[in-house]
Amino acid sequence: MKKNKYLIIVFCALWALGSCSDDFIDVENREVLTEESFWQTEEHALQALTSTYAALHSSSGSKWAFFEEMYTAMAYRGDDMVNNTAEIYSRSIANFTNTTEESGPFNIWSAAYAGIGRANQVLQQVPNMEALSQESKDVIMAEAKFLRAYFYFWLVTGFENVPLVTTYEVDPENLFPSQATTAEIWAQMEKDLSEAELDMVLEHSGEWKGRATQGAAKALLGKAYLFQEKWAQAEAKFAEVVAMDYALLENYEDNFNGRAENGSESVFEIQFTGDRSNGNDERQVFNFEVSPYAFGGWELFYPSQWLVDEMKTDVDTNGNPSERVYASIFFDDPGSEMYSRDTDENVPYTDVAGDLNHPKYFKKYSFNEDTNFYNGTNIAVIRFADVLLMYAEALNENGKTAEAIVEINKVRERGGAVPLGALTQSALRTQIRHHERPVELSMEFGIRWFDLYRWQRGGTATESIKTTLENHGKPFAENFQDKHILFPIPLQEININENLNQNPGW
Repeated sequence: MKKNKYLIIVFCALWALGSCSDDFIDVENREVLTEESFWQTEEHALQALTSTYAALHSSSGSKWAFFEEMYTAMAYRGDDMVNNTAEIYSRSIANFTNTTEESGPFNIWSAAYAGIGRANQVLQQVPNMEALSQESKDVIMAEAKFLRAYFYFWLVTGFENVPLVTTYEVDPENLFPSQATTAEIWAQMEKDLSEAELDMVLEHSGEWKGRATQGAAKALLGKAYLFQEKWAQAEAKFAEVVAMDYALLENYEDNFNGRAENGSESVFEIQFTGDRSNGNDERQVFNFEVSPYAFGGWELFYPSQWLVDEMKTDVDTNGNPSERVYASIFFDDPGSEMYSRDTDENVPYTDVAGDLNHPKYFKKYSFNEDTNFYNGTNIAVIRFADVLLMYAEALNENGKTAEAIVEINKVRERGGAVPLGALTQSALRTQIRHHERPVELSMEFGIRWFDLYRWQRGGTATESIKTTLENHGKPFAENFQDKHILFPIPLQEININENLNQNPGW
């Protein structure tokens, strides 16, 4: 995946005109990509699949659309994060004053449907390609189904009321679909992932390492069951992932510093390369976004006070903050330090406290082993630690609380926190929701907000998002209304497609 980040197909017209004949007007223009001239070789099929992966960055493939629009729109509503109000990115989403014209949700929508459209092309064209073996066809199509399901996960949890498109349409009359029910979207995701896991490989190697695998399909299917509170099915599917060859990394921080990309804890990652040659700019910019101004960073957002306070309760056997806490945040503590671009070394908090613009910072992805502070560190979408915590949640809801604690303690102990003792089902549910998941997974792509979303939308110990935000001191929580549970359908789409209805309240 790293060497095939974006689909760039250039056909050069290489033909010789052997005589002065009118026949030249019938020569195929090979500079023009057509359905007939493409879809011929295995390389073509893999290029098309790569373009589907590229939509994970955005519909255009732009890192700026991903980091400054899509990521911030997904993350800023959560209680684990506060935005730098001096920066414009998703500011209105963070304070719950956004309108239907906000660019972040539009970029999520457009990226998802770009990816879905490309996946649909792969699924329609690849079966008819004679140059591919059946095994190659099966693997490519399985990955396309996985990606289509993942893009629908963005849509159904972000907007709920979205069109279900499973074919690549060229007829103008079919380009304005109506919205499906959420049940229909989840059902299609389950179908895609159940079929995908049968044909996906256990591991890719070489330049293709980072493509989705069977474990990724199983984990996402388990997550789909979890979001629908299909507890027994979720437990069973996560158990399958746990039985595979995944393992927690020995060092928690190696999930975010580039030392263990696509490693034992990685279930699925969005790939970045850091390549800046020949006009490319395929870098990942979290290290700029989380770092203080004093360290040459941009400090777009910060950990919330609630998260910092919760992390301070995550302690080792000596009563000090755990290793995962020191690897996650930079805060007023004698053991806290962070990499400074200016000094090219880790700096203790106590040495620079007076120079900081803000009292606390995220530390994840701030690590740097490259020159000029540019890097290609991948972004985790599903880590094995997340799988273990989701597995524990399903076990607990199925009445297997003691078994759930065993899985949680695997994650805690790796992170240097003392293991949990016996808890009731209700107490463990609260521990999972408001300690284990935010402490282990804070800031990670789309996780915290959509956890809050599912606990409000679900029927098991339902929790009001507004109440949680207020209890956790979220700035502007007073502005939150029920309509903010969902993004509005982007106004651009409403204006184009008269068959779309706006989400309630917008």
